[in-house]
Amino acid sequence: QVQPVESGGGSVQAGGSLRLSCTLSTDTYSRNVMGWFRQAPGKEREGVAAIYTTGGATYYADSVKGRFTISRDAAKNTLYLQMNSLKPEDTAVYYCAADFVPSLSYYTDAAVLAGLPDFAYRGQGTQVTVSS
Repeated sequence: QVQPVESGGGSVQAGGSLRLSCTLSTDTYSRNVMGWFRQAPGKEREGVAAIYTTGGATYYADSVKGRFTISRDAAKNTLYLQMNSLKPEDTAVYYCAADFVPSLSYYTDAAVLAGLPDFAYRGQGTQVTVSS
């Protein structure tokens, strides 16, 4: 299996925007849940956003709700994370992830977000730095 590859990270001032991209293999792209998680220095990994490939439902951590948007382009096998109104506390390495979650309807969105860091297909991450 080819692991996902993230791009689009960088340095930006508070209030700015970045768009992260993640290219997935065709097989990975067929997984029923894809998403983004992040890890800041000295902090636990945090699920940020998830999208269900069937139906397209999206879910966000409270910390990014209203500022971040997850989307995907099926033709390009690519997952995106549009990040607006960035804050210094958004500084972290961002990873994309994909997996097949059986009996998905039994899980709350919070549980799915929390599970993103343990998904089978994860990229190497891309650094996002937000300065005040």
